[in-house]
Amino acid sequence: MKTTLAIKGGTPVIAAGAMQKWPPIDEIDRQLVLASLEGKNHAFGPNCTAFEQEFAAWNGSKHAITTNSGTAALHMGIVACGCGTADEVIVTAYSWSSSATCILHHSCIPVFVDIDFDTVNIDVSKIEAAITPRTKAIIVVHLHGIPVAMDQVMAIAQRHGLKVIEDACQAHGATYQGRKVGTWGHCAAFSFNQNKCLCSGEGGMFVTDDEEMLRKARQLWSFGETRTPTQSRDYHVYAMGWMYRNNDLTAAFGRAQLTKLDGYLAAQRANARVLEEGLRQVPGLILPTAPPGAVPNQYNYTLRFDMEALGHAEDASAFRYHIAEALRAEGVETGVYQPFILPAMTVFQAKDGFGQGHPWSAPQARPVDYALDQYPAAQKHCDRHTGMTTPLRAPNGPELAAQVAEAFRKVMSNLDQLQ
Repeated sequence: MKTTLAIKGGTPVIAAGAMQKWPPIDEIDRQLVLASLEGKNHAFGPNCTAFEQEFAAWNGSKHAITTNSGTAALHMGIVACGCGTADEVIVTAYSWSSSATCILHHSCIPVFVDIDFDTVNIDVSKIEAAITPRTKAIIVVHLHGIPVAMDQVMAIAQRHGLKVIEDACQAHGATYQGRKVGTWGHCAAFSFNQNKCLCSGEGGMFVTDDEEMLRKARQLWSFGETRTPTQSRDYHVYAMGWMYRNNDLTAAFGRAQLTKLDGYLAAQRANARVLEEGLRQVPGLILPTAPPGAVPNQYNYTLRFDMEALGHAEDASAFRYHIAEALRAEGVETGVYQPFILPAMTVFQAKDGFGQGHPWSAPQARPVDYALDQYPAAQKHCDRHTGMTTPLRAPNGPELAAQVAEAFRKVMSNLDQLQ
């Protein structure tokens, strides 16, 4: 398919304005948000309590705490699992920064494990080698809505007496062996940020089936107090606490969007099938892979460019940016999700989270090595990927997904124009 790329003056495959914004807003959103606005409590109000109950029921969790972010929910997970100063927490080498900085929030030390290149998630086969006497927990990130093989992770945790925190911030409704993510581990965190499958602007949710973990998480969530805003508070601080509570307006928006979430997820999966069918035979592309038994939610359709086959192994990252730029010129909303592997980030390389090298300098800490050559699969993925959220989201449909595939075919057939 020889034709002039849009970046070189040709006609874009996708017309301007064809891709509609996320999330769709309808009358149920307006009703619940306006009712909250007219209500008496704009802090932690009745919509917050209702949102907790409704999300817990939807996910299949016994308990839920609505928070102001997915990052807050992850920090709550660290505390709920009893992790403290210089305890080690295992986490993937590639994710959003919060998956690892939440560990630092409670003076714990991240221990990174390389990814499985095929799934982009933590390489489960390498977790056990990272366990030391100081290991307290494992954070399992279901990145881009692709579930990790949780039966294997839980078996490792049980053998070594470890807790498992699921970072399901991108994985609402994704399943493994017929069971929703966020219900496998000892606790889990979800995000409701603008681009998440359940959007309330900002916000998140901590979930668990364990009442003691719920108590610990709730104490951190509200100033270190033991009584919640729905109880008679004594305003006494019993432990380290933050202010991670949600507010009524945001929770009202989240409740409205939750009523439509199953429909959104069905649309994403249908659109992804159309996109994948259109990309399956395109040379130079490596399409997403999920482990057997996993059903992704298609949060972010992330693929990689086979730079060895394309003759750009030596300048993979730079040429990837050129391809992504050409795709955007064709009307495809795609980009680079995370341009750095986590161990390469300054806070970890400097080993100085709170000054004077803390928590790595704590007397009980064990030396931890963050040499970057330990994470070759993560770096390879990092240099070769591009990802898309909006093209698969409602109200966009299969027709747009087919156009996105056409744009990829056009660009990949004319890469000589980018040399």
